[in-house]
Amino acid sequence: MNLLFSIDDRFVNQLATVLTSIAENTNAEDFQVYVIADHPLEASAQLAAYCEQLKMTYHPVVIDPQDFAQAPITDRYPTTIYYRLLAYKYLPADLDRILYLDADVLCINDLQSFYQMDLSHHLYASAIHTALSNTTDVINKIRLQNFDADGYYNSGVLLMNLELIRQRVKEKDIFNYIEENRLVLLLPDQDVLNALYGDQIKSVPDELYNFDARKGRTYETISFGEWTLDWVMKHTVILHYCGRDKPWLPNKNTGRYTALYKHYYNLTLRRLASLQ
Repeated sequence: MNLLFSIDDRFVNQLATVLTSIAENTNAEDFQVYVIADHPLEASAQLAAYCEQLKMTYHPVVIDPQDFAQAPITDRYPTTIYYRLLAYKYLPADLDRILYLDADVLCINDLQSFYQMDLSHHLYASAIHTALSNTTDVINKIRLQNFDADGYYNSGVLLMNLELIRQRVKEKDIFNYIEENRLVLLLPDQDVLNALYGDQIKSVPDELYNFDARKGRTYETISFGEWTLDWVMKHTVILHYCGRDKPWLPNKNTGRYTALYKHYYNLTLRRLASLQ
């Protein structure tokens, strides 16, 4: 199983937490962990040792940030968010698929069902939070002029068909789009993904593979009481802690899934401390 992350030094503990949750809940013989950054991470050696402890193999991938000099950035959306769009340029050519994950997710059930799914002619597999924000979904289609897409995909969880991506995803197309549309880009990399490739993404259920942890009661309501906390713990594969109030921040997140995150986070910190 090939896993991809894009972080800087501020999110090492969060990345390690994602890996802890995957190791605890996914039955795979081999994990290859690729971490894209624009400089060697200060904790690279510690991450490598932690991956070894989890029976994973760590691969740091250092790129030139000048490759993304044209990309618009903000304090919330730094250059690193673009790395997933052109990750195929920096990954080994013999990889045929890889699963990109944001560092603010947890894997709470086996990832194999998602990772092994048939992508056929699709570039990516991803989830839409349509049932949670249908009006926003329509607005995004109008804003990005991608009416052939099923909806607005969240780029925090992306299963990538690398063989096909190498053929169809072009750096020139991405930065031309950014240059021509920078005034309407709200979530820049995610907007680009949806605008250029939304009609080539395989839609997967968000309640299974990209569950917005802020919206537990909303999910329960739209499922007529089926997707309860117990259902999520049994069936949901990926919990995504979207938004600004992250569960690792003190006194910032009191949602129903915060304690679950803190369990994995504190377990990870103890394990990391044992490596020092």
